Amino acid sequence: MRRLDPSVDVASDGPATCPYCGSEETTREHPRGPSLCKSIHYCNSCEESFEKMG
Repeated sequence: MRRLDPSVDVASDGPATCPYCGSEETTREHPRGPSLCKSIHYCNSCEESFEKMG
């Protein structure tokens, strides 16, 4: 049986907070970053990309 990849489930995460400006107007660009425990997000307020743990 194939299991769903838990890293693509964004409903339970809530919005990521931008570490640069503190805004929660962010979108997840990619479910995985350079390692499996990180994801790539983009801040719509300050237009910076950042990584989030978890």
